[in-house]
Amino acid sequence: MVKIISRQLAGNQTVYDLGVEKDHNFLLANGLIASNCFNKSHSTAYAYVTYQTAYLKANYPVEYMTALLTASSDSQDKVEKYRENCKKMGIDVEPPDINRSQKDFTPVGEKILFGLSAVRNLGENAIENILKAREEAKGKFESLADFCLRVDLRVVNRRALETLIYCGAFDNINNNRNQLIQYLDIVIPWAQKRTKEKESGQLSLFDSLGGLTVDEENSESKFDLVPSLPSVEPFSLDQKLKLEKEHLGFYVSEHPLQSIVEAAKFLSPINLNELENQSTRKMISAVVMINSVKKITTKEGKPMAFVGLEDISGQVEGIVFPSAYPQIQDILTNECPLIIWGKVQKNKDDDKIQIIIEDAEPVEKVKMVMIYLSPKDVADAGRQIKLKTILQGNLGDKNLGKIPVIAIIGQGNQRQTVRLGQKYWVHDDYSAVKALQDAGFSADPQSLLVSR
Repeated sequence: MVKIISRQLAGNQTVYDLGVEKDHNFLLANGLIASNCFNKSHSTAYAYVTYQTAYLKANYPVEYMTALLTASSDSQDKVEKYRENCKKMGIDVEPPDINRSQKDFTPVGEKILFGLSAVRNLGENAIENILKAREEAKGKFESLADFCLRVDLRVVNRRALETLIYCGAFDNINNNRNQLIQYLDIVIPWAQKRTKEKESGQLSLFDSLGGLTVDEENSESKFDLVPSLPSVEPFSLDQKLKLEKEHLGFYVSEHPLQSIVEAAKFLSPINLNELENQSTRKMISAVVMINSVKKITTKEGKPMAFVGLEDISGQVEGIVFPSAYPQIQDILTNECPLIIWGKVQKNKDDDKIQIIIEDAEPVEKVKMVMIYLSPKDVADAGRQIKLKTILQGNLGDKNLGKIPVIAIIGQGNQRQTVRLGQKYWVHDDYSAVKALQDAGFSADPQSLLVSR
């Protein structure tokens, strides 16, 4: 907050028009023009706040980003955006932890611990109830049964419990999320019954002797038996991430595209947060997940679609016009990562950026053409011309080569990998490899993911 400690009257000053649009200017009675702009004191206050903010971010990055995440905890898009910023700054944002997380995001050394206020389906009362139960004499929650017994299940309801499990808040107690979800059908009625008995004063003899112990592993040896955990397999990574997205609105453990990013570099894709810097004429590619599909029919009766796209860096809307829709409609689902090709569209009216999708393919089906060259091949000008001619002859219709060509030069420890420029990419890997082999080159097609 900036405090103005003094003011000084400057008298009547001439106001000059600095080229602001006419609708924002005012003609005064004396013939002068007043421009609708910040006065000096207002501008000074903004500049000072900007300086303070920049100083904090530069000198206290963990604390600064913690405050930013806390202030944005009611917006999933902003939380995801700032988590990505933290990653770029080298700051890890740890998932929620039922025994460590506070209401707000918390700095923990060089890391940030996820705040419960940013977890969907957890209201203010539920968070307060959890924190109060944790702060009582019994301390940390030892198990899901212990948790259900100590919190008020009328406030922390089943929906809240499911969300906490899916987002990983119980992982440090039991990382088999599927087991905990199946356990809810057993442990909730048990905990509710125990709570009613306590409220009505119906304590057992063993309760009065030593109190209640809730320990699943040793429950057989305790007087008060706790329901046993069901024996079920953990969720697969894909299931786990899908459920995180479904219940939280974003991924906590990792992004499904994380494992693909390194391999996809051969395709020279861009991140979605870089679209603003891209030319509207240039063909770009991106590795994305589809999170929504809205199919419509044009006035001419042709189908097209608006699709929600996301990657590790952000989200954007894609448009599939009728010319491209029939070829890719079957893969416009949220089941698998896609590589898309298209052009950036910038709407000047509302600054909205979209991608006009011209083609798409599941990443797992993306191929590369590998060419193995000896130093002699590289030094031979004739061989270079022949290679260039073959590749340019396999660009396909409209020169839309999508399959990258990778040259492996040399052997063993002296081997170098070179990705050829996009103008030498080919349209069909089988035809290109056959043409190269017929010309005496050693080449073969490879899957993008297998090549990792």
